[in-house]
Amino acid sequence: MLEIDLHKRLRDFDLDAKFQTEDGEILMLVGDNGCGKTTILNMIAGLLCPDSGEISLGGETLFSSDFNVNLSPEDRNVGYVFQNYALFPHMSVYDNVAFGLKARKHSKEEIGRRVEDQLKAAGLWEMRETKVIDISGGQKQRTALARALVIKPSLLLLDEPLSALDTRMQVLMRKELKEQILQCGVPSIIVTHNIRDVDALGDRLCFLDSGKIVFDGEAKEAIYEDILFKES
Repeated sequence: MLEIDLHKRLRDFDLDAKFQTEDGEILMLVGDNGCGKTTILNMIAGLLCPDSGEISLGGETLFSSDFNVNLSPEDRNVGYVFQNYALFPHMSVYDNVAFGLKARKHSKEEIGRRVEDQLKAAGLWEMRETKVIDISGGQKQRTALARALVIKPSLLLLDEPLSALDTRMQVLMRKELKEQILQCGVPSIIVTHNIRDVDALGDRLCFLDSGKIVFDGEAKEAIYEDILFKES
């Protein structure tokens, strides 16, 4: 279980976020541009420090302003799929997926085994030596997800993971993404602007408005009650 209770002063407003996500649950985080969604993900991942509050994952404290705890991103064991995927374009698919394991000092044998398993599961093994700059958008999305999963994360964060794909590819990738997240069995948070993502992927939904959570409930309930924004 992930539990957060965070505060951070942003330029235009105070960001206050308090919610929890169960193991195996997919929480959709939605709201207008600039409302603080990606900031929340970055604070959870350890890329940005809250002004105050607490983050705990599986009973372990990742951040606490009261107890002066702030684990490094590597020590948090969080898989993160960034909106632009943040892949290294002139490195191979294999080396991109292996990057996090190398940073964590795993053995060459362990890295080889894990990367091979993930690339085969993602249908990318045959193009493992291909540079990322030469692969398609869908293949980049699979590579980014494989890199997030290969570390065996305790939590998955995905920031607009399908926004760079065309409509037809989004339909295909929603199914693949849902299956892989469920197999992982850890808490997951997906930031999205697309109501179809919420419908296909979400268990719960938090609606963020200028740094405040104004709805926290079942994703289907949010859609049924027309709580969501109109799809852009």
